[in-house]
Amino acid sequence: MAMILRNGRVKFRSAERKEVEVMCDCALLGVPNRMAVEGEQLVVHRFRTGSLGLAAPDSTKPSMRRPPSFWVRLKLFFTPTQRDSVHAVCMPPGAQLVVEDLPEQLHLAIGVGEIELVTFTRITAPDAYRDAVRFKNGRAVRLQELHEGQSIWVMNLSPRAEASELVLDAVSRA
Repeated sequence: MAMILRNGRVKFRSAERKEVEVMCDCALLGVPNRMAVEGEQLVVHRFRTGSLGLAAPDSTKPSMRRPPSFWVRLKLFFTPTQRDSVHAVCMPPGAQLVVEDLPEQLHLAIGVGEIELVTFTRITAPDAYRDAVRFKNGRAVRLQELHEGQSIWVMNLSPRAEASELVLDAVSRA
């Protein structure tokens, strides 16, 4: 269960009944956000801040609606949080994800396959970007190093849960 707090952080109750505060990367603080849901597909998306983060794929598609009027655009200019219809999806550290479509140059450089089971983590970094995924070989890659549009599946939000055999089998075949 997740609760969104006023400061943009998300309080997440894990299976062990512990409450863990989850926050999206500092670079996404000005972007509306929500907690990830197990089983959902996400994509790497470039937000208006210029930072890469996770978002639902259907929310990132351009709208086919008529362009807003001058007055609506002016109002949105002065209220940037209303401008964003794409919500950043926050992930608790330890969540298990499946990353698909790893670019050839990246998966060869770090020694992993095109589809991999990873653990979401936070790394110590000198800049604002700390959200990363850790591969089974121990290598961590920041979300900023992934490619826009890349697919990510949320397998489990609980840091202690084991990956299902179906997931491990699908990842090992790739």
